[in-house]
Amino acid sequence: MGRIPLPGPNPSPFCLLGLLVQSRHFGTREYTVCQGDNATLTCNIEERDNRDVLWLNRSQILFVGNQKRSTDPRLSLDKYSFVITHVDIYDEGPYTCSISQQGTQHTFQIYLLVHVPAHIVNITPSVTVKEGSDITLLCLAEGKPEPTVTWQQLKGKGFTSEGDYLDIRKINREQAGEYKCIAANGVSAPDSKCVLVTVNYPPTITDVKNSQPWIGKVAELRCEAMAVPPAQFAWFKDAKQLISGLEGVQIQNGSTRSSLFFASVSAQHYGNYTCLAFNKLGASNTNLWLISELCWGRGRGGLSGLLGAQAVLGLYRLKPEP
Repeated sequence: MGRIPLPGPNPSPFCLLGLLVQSRHFGTREYTVCQGDNATLTCNIEERDNRDVLWLNRSQILFVGNQKRSTDPRLSLDKYSFVITHVDIYDEGPYTCSISQQGTQHTFQIYLLVHVPAHIVNITPSVTVKEGSDITLLCLAEGKPEPTVTWQQLKGKGFTSEGDYLDIRKINREQAGEYKCIAANGVSAPDSKCVLVTVNYPPTITDVKNSQPWIGKVAELRCEAMAVPPAQFAWFKDAKQLISGLEGVQIQNGSTRSSLFFASVSAQHYGNYTCLAFNKLGASNTNLWLISELCWGRGRGGLSGLLGAQAVLGLYRLKPEP
């Protein structure tokens, strides 16, 4: 009985990117192929005659000499080799060639191993949770050899965690973003999918802009807030909600900020304003000031000084008690 030539002194039992590799295993010849590639199995028996070669898969007869008994169109003969095109996982198993010589049956067996690339079959869909909640992300993968599953946080420096499940306890807003599941088994390129985690939280006022305009000038009060879902905004003066387009003010709202515009400041506009940011999870508010320059130690007497003094008196009346 002949020998199958092995590639190199230390043949590997794995196949990478369609490379076929043969190896020995407990005295049995193995032939490893990646799913979708072609496999060529050679009947390595001396003094063979192609007319007498019998090919079997387990107990099923595939070829008798040049006569094909199988109905599978992927199977063919190439001299003393048996060829399977587009190998699939169900092709794995023992293949035997048998030759009868002078009343003696000579057999040679090759075990076909089929490696399957890692493939993610189930993953948690995108999820929305409240800040402080516990969440578990799931990623299941199939393949042969069995894949290794790794989770990776894509935001910032991120982190990695090995295993099908990723548990996050008391999640905070900084942990929101995409999480990638990577499944790899060395057969081909890893498979990966992403899960978007949205963390909802109530508004937090992050910045404000007061204003110190002169009478008749343009002015803006601005309030910024971070929230998920994005905050809605409302403006108040003396506990009265302001309406855009009335009393000489315009309100412009964005996803993270709101501005209160004055096209021409009057003495009645000076005072304390409240910006309210809110969403379905809560609300936050802050006070802003529209003050004449005179209130900051720049009085000039005359009409301007009188208006400034009136503004100061108005501010004292509006200033909340400590």
